[in-house]
Amino acid sequence: MKARDAMHMRHDTPKEPALDVRMMNITSALMFTGVGVMCVLMALWWVARHPAFAITGISVHGDIHHNNEVTLRANVVPRLQGSFFTVDLAKARSSFENVPWVRQAMVRREFPNHLRVDIEEHEPVAYWGSEADSRLLNKQGEVFSANFGELETENMPHLSGPDSESTKVLRMFLTLGPAFANLQLNLNGLELTGRGSWRAQFKNGARIELGRGNQDEVMARVNRLTQTLAQVSQRYGRPPQALESADLRHTNGYALRLRGVSTLDTTAVR
Repeated sequence: MKARDAMHMRHDTPKEPALDVRMMNITSALMFTGVGVMCVLMALWWVARHPAFAITGISVHGDIHHNNEVTLRANVVPRLQGSFFTVDLAKARSSFENVPWVRQAMVRREFPNHLRVDIEEHEPVAYWGSEADSRLLNKQGEVFSANFGELETENMPHLSGPDSESTKVLRMFLTLGPAFANLQLNLNGLELTGRGSWRAQFKNGARIELGRGNQDEVMARVNRLTQTLAQVSQRYGRPPQALESADLRHTNGYALRLRGVSTLDTTAVR
């Protein structure tokens, strides 16, 4: 009886699908999936290349003084490739930023076939480098090349130093200027030499050797000069504006030259 029951149970157990049937099902599913993906890709390809999505306009925004929309488009449009969906925005931005005076550009898509470009131009605050070098410094302390003939003003200071230190030089200039302005000495040049020493130039032709050091160290020596210059110059019957040269690299004082007077003073500045 038990043997017959066991045989009956084995007879009622469902058989697993044959291997070839399972493989056919898997193959069919993969084929349907592949066809679906191909259809989607073909649809995207059609949309991307449809004339309705070809870039037909570029709008330029921003505070622009040295460029205009016409010149910007003329410089950039020939370099653009692709449609609204396929144009490389990074390359488009780089093309705009290669236009003279453009510091930064932000490029965005505007559906269905336009690009919006927001432009920030360089704002020059100083000449940079040697007089034979046609480069400028913007308000961020970045060096850039430009045509001096396009400057809105030529009344700018002349700064120089290693290009990698341009921001540091500008920051030092902006710190030193007010300190000397109190003595009616107009700072219009600053140099950071290759050895790390600072040298200042003034509109009246005066030159001051400021020595090495960071901003705090240099300012300590400058304050020592500005706090005593009026007293020292008055002693020799001269105004502070008669300053011709000074050397602040001395430990306990400074060497000073006034127009018509030459002296080394170390007592008044201790």
